Amino acid sequence: MAQLVLVRHGQSVYNLRNLFTGELDVELTPLGEQQAHDAATRLRGFRFDVAFTSVLKRANETLRLILEDLGQTALSIHRNKALNERNYGQLQGLNKAETARRYGAEQVQQWRRSYNLVPPGGESLAQTRERAVAYYEAHIRPHLAHDQHVLVVAHGNSLRGLAMYLENLSAQQVLDLEIPTGGARVYDLTADLHIGQLRVL
Repeated sequence: MAQLVLVRHGQSVYNLRNLFTGELDVELTPLGEQQAHDAATRLRGFRFDVAFTSVLKRANETLRLILEDLGQTALSIHRNKALNERNYGQLQGLNKAETARRYGAEQVQQWRRSYNLVPPGGESLAQTRERAVAYYEAHIRPHLAHDQHVLVVAHGNSLRGLAMYLENLSAQQVLDLEIPTGGARVYDLTADLHIGQLRVL
């Protein structure tokens, strides 16, 4: 039976500083590293056939720590920008509280949480979902179709887009979906790749 595990990277230095990160390439904090180790502890006993991640180092480092802890460092790893975090455009690197004071809290909340609204120079959650799902269909799903166990370590919004697709969530429902740093969603899939069971670790 195929199994898909989605893990969000550990806390980054920009998460800690309350900055819009998006596709900026920043490091994990010590807490973020610990969250990766904690994720590995929760995944103890899982065996993976292949892993996928973004090209950003916070996701790559989280994946590396997980695989080291699980003793699965020989695993084949595929990296692609289609799994990168949502691009926040001109907001990237800005403090979220200061940005709310500048543009208004309601406007910033809409940029962050609406499904279709595009922040200045960035992309919407809908656009992030589109690229993540296209990559899933072309590169991840074929492994699942061969009953393999797949680990994906990526970002809050690219994973929300995948979860929306896999769980058939509406544009409204996905707004309430939060995947914490270091959090995991485990999908046990049926023979036709529908969800047999979903576990949140």
